[in-house]
Amino acid sequence: MENRITTLFGIRHPIVAGGMIWCSGWRLAAAVSEAGGLGLIGSGSMTPDLLREHIRRCRAATTRPFGVNVPLMYRYAEPILHTVMEERVPVVFTSAGSPKTWTARLHEAGCRVAHVVSSTLFARKCEEAGVDAVVAEGFEAGGHNGREETTTMVLVPQVRQAVSIPLIAAGGIATGSGMLAAMALGAEGVQMGTRFALSEESSASEAFKRLCTGLSEGGTMLALKKLSPTRLVKNGFYRTVEEAESRGATAEELLALIGSGRTRKGIFEGDTEDGELEIGQIASLIRDLPPAGEIVRRIVDEYDAAAKRIGSR
Repeated sequence: MENRITTLFGIRHPIVAGGMIWCSGWRLAAAVSEAGGLGLIGSGSMTPDLLREHIRRCRAATTRPFGVNVPLMYRYAEPILHTVMEERVPVVFTSAGSPKTWTARLHEAGCRVAHVVSSTLFARKCEEAGVDAVVAEGFEAGGHNGREETTTMVLVPQVRQAVSIPLIAAGGIATGSGMLAAMALGAEGVQMGTRFALSEESSASEAFKRLCTGLSEGGTMLALKKLSPTRLVKNGFYRTVEEAESRGATAEELLALIGSGRTRKGIFEGDTEDGELEIGQIASLIRDLPPAGEIVRRIVDEYDAAAKRIGSR
């Protein structure tokens, strides 16, 4: 398939692996890129020096384009972005902040820039800021979400009407059929986080992966709305948060409850009871942990089959 997203990023398939903290290291990014998609390194849990190592290892493992995801509110965002530009990474996905701050400088360094949004308001701001593409992420997604709680099926067509730049859909997509649905709504590509977090090359702990592939429908919930709405697995930590929110805990109390290193403890170290476990709703549809390249090929095959099935009707 060739469209504005494949042309923009120099890839074969309009499939992006989300740059997730504790999951998206160089191995996952390289595997997705080698399979024809766009792999992203998740810098939100890295120091600049560690990111530089991941970039160089990724470049050694694939000759195809890859990128880095940078949450702009991250404390190391500025040195992280300088590292990205110094290493001449071809693609940068930004989130959790204003795209105006860095887009022009990233363009000067030769980077293609996409920004993640949860509303048409922010999509328009992205277009005004000059980003190359926008990622419309519905609240089905894992991890941090928009306060609007707009679903992907509602958000994507509204963003498509609001902006003219290339559009990538994210949130609740893990199959070729889901990709086809997103394209029918106006997207030109998809970003998948949960599907690639639950892959062989994901750097998440095996305990986290096994737990998530066993989740049932309703196994996750949006929480921490007084801080930053976050989709969590319903484990011991989630129940503690739920109890605190039910009694009206303040934002400060919730911050103290979370403490530091809670996501590392859960996702990377495998404490599935007391760790902060972030995963999307679509995890309840996933039951295996295949190599990332196989996932890309499977998505493409499913997409083609679904398109033929719909066409025959």
